Amino acid sequence: MAHQAFPMESSWGNVEEYHIDEDVGFALPNPLEELPYPYDAWISIAKNLPDLIKNDELRAKVEKLPMLSIDDLQGHRLQRLAHLALGCITMAYVWGQGDDVRKVLPCNIAVPYCSLSEKLGLPPILVYADCVLANWKKKDPSGPMTYENMDILFSFPGGDCGKGFFLISLLVEIEAASAIKVIPTIFKAVQNRDRDTLKKALSDITSCLSKALKVFHRIHEYVDPNLFFNVLRIYLSGSSWKGNAKMPEGLLYEGFWDTPKMFAGGSAAQSSIFQCFDVLLGIQHSSDEASSAEFLQEMRTYMPPAHQKFLHSLESKPSVREFVLSEGDDSLLAIYNGCVDAMVSLRNYHLQIVAKYIVIPARQSKNTQPSEEPSESENKGTGGTNVMKFLKSVRDTTKAALLKEI
Repeated sequence: MAHQAFPMESSWGNVEEYHIDEDVGFALPNPLEELPYPYDAWISIAKNLPDLIKNDELRAKVEKLPMLSIDDLQGHRLQRLAHLALGCITMAYVWGQGDDVRKVLPCNIAVPYCSLSEKLGLPPILVYADCVLANWKKKDPSGPMTYENMDILFSFPGGDCGKGFFLISLLVEIEAASAIKVIPTIFKAVQNRDRDTLKKALSDITSCLSKALKVFHRIHEYVDPNLFFNVLRIYLSGSSWKGNAKMPEGLLYEGFWDTPKMFAGGSAAQSSIFQCFDVLLGIQHSSDEASSAEFLQEMRTYMPPAHQKFLHSLESKPSVREFVLSEGDDSLLAIYNGCVDAMVSLRNYHLQIVAKYIVIPARQSKNTQPSEEPSESENKGTGGTNVMKFLKSVRDTTKAALLKEI
């Protein structure tokens, strides 16, 4: 079946430029798996990262790669595959086996990676749009989008932990994104003061968010907390040379920039889908000491430009929240609150997951007492924030968006 952009209202302009797919939302539809010669050299390294790292052969192989121009990498999907492969190679090269950090990325990788990043409008670091949105395939192409029928293209050390982490993140994203198709209906209903249509559309969003939460629960089946914290996380949070104690000055991209650069690592905050519903529902995040609003705004710059553009287009639309407030309709208000509640539930669950996969293993690794807090660096999320403080702030401001009964 061919993938189509959503048949949204013409007032949205050319929706294809938003890169939103009917079946997979913000995820890249049908990612490619192979690059043509001579770029296939990148793929052969990216496909074998765990073994190359284990045998201490990765860095030597990377250093022997030829310097390639990206001029012959034509087409969005080919470029996204190359960006994913180079991102994975970069993480593996910099962090190695986790104890010997390299602070210079050789020019034969750095130059094509940075050039390609500029072309795609993404930073030269492994972002969520790479490792989650473009890092998947179906085992049986005609089969369903289920965990059992899917695999990832590239993985890091940690066994199947990476597959579980990336695929569950993707499947949560896809379930939530199935609600995007009702967004034009919502704005049309607000414009026409059509409460019944709005109630139905908001209920559809709540249903999709509830299904996303159900998928999120499956992470425990596939991701081991100790493997995640002690192995996989090195290559994800480790990719955050922004605020990373081992990379205080950042990473030098040899041959492209003269000074080291700092970028945040891949983070769920770089997912467009939950920021999309925040904008739609009028959820305003706080600019308190946790500066969650500022961080979320910064994370937009790590999204594909088409997705940033989509979020910006939503911000210029009529306020759903103001309309609900102005109508004095108890049932409409209750349905709106149901939507916000579904977001609160997802964010509460995210907090539980972070406690299980980051905070508790951090305590165990330091043999600290249960009452002691892990250090700031142990509590860092993959994007470089103090993750518990950030997520609590986002959860609390979501909760604060609930409207009081009239």
